Amino acid sequence: MKLTLRTLAAGLLCVWAILLAGCAQPPRLAPATDGQVQTYWRGRLALRVDSSPEPSSFFASFELSGQAPRGELLLSSPLGTTLAQLRWSPQQALLRNNGETRAFDTIDALATEATGTAIPIAALFEWLQGRPAAADGWQADLTQLDSGRLVARRRQPAPAAELRLILEP
Repeated sequence: MKLTLRTLAAGLLCVWAILLAGCAQPPRLAPATDGQVQTYWRGRLALRVDSSPEPSSFFASFELSGQAPRGELLLSSPLGTTLAQLRWSPQQALLRNNGETRAFDTIDALATEATGTAIPIAALFEWLQGRPAAADGWQADLTQLDSGRLVARRRQPAPAAELRLILEP
């Protein structure tokens, strides 16, 4: 079999197309405009909890969809393995991880079980829309939201915690 320059170029073009397709990501919804509410975000998160006797840290990729009353949060490892899936509605809050599903009375109890501390999910949706929102002891810095960064800190009640999000465009 004789390899021609044309065959080699076609083969390289196919390999290049496959590599590009492998890097492709599904599109994220555009930022909210004209009163529309954005309902999907993805990126990376880091959560540090100053618990004793030893502080803990949690890092994951995330996909957040829906709204405060009904939504889903998917947490994945850097390699893409699903760590946990949180789903909630007014009727139920479910945590799916390690092949099992557990039900909780509230989204707050669900978030605490999944992350080790009470994450204000309802306020998180407001913060991601660029609106300040009250949450038990949490304060969000929205000044870098236009560049895809959100930092929220809780000083009280103990333990102190810090949540950092980096949003993907």
